[in-house]
Amino acid sequence: MTELVDEVQGYLFPVGRLDKDASGAILLTNDGELANLLTHPSYEVEKTYEVTVKGRITSEALERLACGVELEDGVTAPAKVRLLSYSSRDDTSKVEITIHEGRKRQVKRMFQAVGHRVIKLMRTRFGTLDIKGLAEGEHRYLTRKEVAKLRKIALRKTNANRQCTNQE
Repeated sequence: MTELVDEVQGYLFPVGRLDKDASGAILLTNDGELANLLTHPSYEVEKTYEVTVKGRITSEALERLACGVELEDGVTAPAKVRLLSYSSRDDTSKVEITIHEGRKRQVKRMFQAVGHRVIKLMRTRFGTLDIKGLAEGEHRYLTRKEVAKLRKIALRKTNANRQCTNQE
């Protein structure tokens, strides 16, 4: 991955991870403190994904995702979810989901828990940054203002206390 920015001198490492079959926004940095702020679960930095799943996803399944679902390593934190589209031709649903945890293969496991296999997974936002205007494999440098904003959102802990009674 770092070969994409070979003009940068010094060591870069990814902030968080993407599965090999996922695509989208990934941050590279040489700032360990920033990387920790953006990835440690206690800072609750949001990551948004566009997910294509097999089948028509129901409002009940979306509600379960929103409230948190039981996985083998515990219940997930509440997520923001919305149905983007359904294709009857392909029998697939496209869903946007925003989480602030970063468990291994979490998004795929969440959708599996509500009965849907993930076909395509793309991270579209990381904190305040999005991938608009970037082609696959393309990169850009963050501005000082963007880095400062990322630090700010990581340092202000927010707890969206949702009333979710549909836990299973």
